[in-house]
Amino acid sequence: MEVEVEGTVAAGYEGVREEFAAALADPDEGPDHSAQLAVYVRGELVVDLWGGPGIGADSLTPVYSVTKGAVYLVVALLVQDGVLELDREVASYWPEFGAHGKDRLTLRELLAHRAGVVGADTGFTAEELADDRAIAARLAGQRPYWRPGTAVGYHAFVVGALADEVVRRVTGRSVREIYEERVRAPYGLDFFVGLPDAEAHRVLDTLPMTPTPAQQAEIDADPVGAHSLGGIAFNLNAEKPTDLVEAGNSYALRANGQLSAGGVGSARGIAGMYRAVLGDGVERGALLSARTLAEFGQIQSDGVDLVGGPASRSVFAVGFQAMSEDKYPVLGQGSIGHSGAAGAVAFADPRQRIAYGYNRRRVAYPGGAGAENVRLVRAVVRAASA
Repeated sequence: MEVEVEGTVAAGYEGVREEFAAALADPDEGPDHSAQLAVYVRGELVVDLWGGPGIGADSLTPVYSVTKGAVYLVVALLVQDGVLELDREVASYWPEFGAHGKDRLTLRELLAHRAGVVGADTGFTAEELADDRAIAARLAGQRPYWRPGTAVGYHAFVVGALADEVVRRVTGRSVREIYEERVRAPYGLDFFVGLPDAEAHRVLDTLPMTPTPAQQAEIDADPVGAHSLGGIAFNLNAEKPTDLVEAGNSYALRANGQLSAGGVGSARGIAGMYRAVLGDGVERGALLSARTLAEFGQIQSDGVDLVGGPASRSVFAVGFQAMSEDKYPVLGQGSIGHSGAAGAVAFADPRQRIAYGYNRRRVAYPGGAGAENVRLVRAVVRAASA
């Protein structure tokens, strides 16, 4: 199946276009697979591609956990400013959080998914899940599911709310407000954490996964129990279990800018945020100093993820996923970014000066970063190194 690819690539990046076209044409993806890819190298937009039914250069899609990267960037800015300290206890900023043995957990450990409060015993209502203040209030009194600081488990729907409450207690302002003022607006990014109604017409709803029979058999063979750590983290233990597609398409999550999963953006927008982190070709300069970038790129958690189960592995830097040690070994050490449930990926590679953004409309199998990103990233690095 041939799918028309639109957009441009710089000379030498034709191989990236070929990989993008191949990903769109993958028969396992179904006939309506669509995606966008944007890449900056040393500040230059060298890849700007889109293709598939209904998607355009300026289309926006839910990017799920790519949103977490915006949260960690705001925290990094506040650490850089001297407003927050990574090795200070969370409870010193937010006393209520210290209940049930969480009093010694540091901000560094919280960001690295080591807090042990991946959800609430009885789950969240849809209204609570769209409200970061409500999530934070529930989790302040929640007994952790493991001894804080001793293990890693993905805080899928809640880490943004926890970080936000710390920021609010110190600054009196939300992560969303700081992101809009210091990142999105001044750099003109098509990556919204709190979608304005005026931009809603540009958003394409996420489409559900269409697994092949073999893939469906794999899914059915390894179900997630509603009251397991995986079930709690993804709010399957709620009276109405959360459906990821419905969550991404929820007006409330988008409009409120739920900080763990409610962001909406284009490939240009999410790549642009990481370009601003690096500062290449940006008049305003880099958002993060080399020292801050190195601090936030240092690995904090590496091992079996208690939420993902025995076969899973997570590698987290300070909040951000450690991209080179996780899925993309062609990247430079200290590369920071995040993937999203539908298949989106965005990152900055400070050693090779690459800022990358990929999003797709249909949920990728088996969830998380679309597997095609491995080939796309390799093609980008090959071209950038030539």
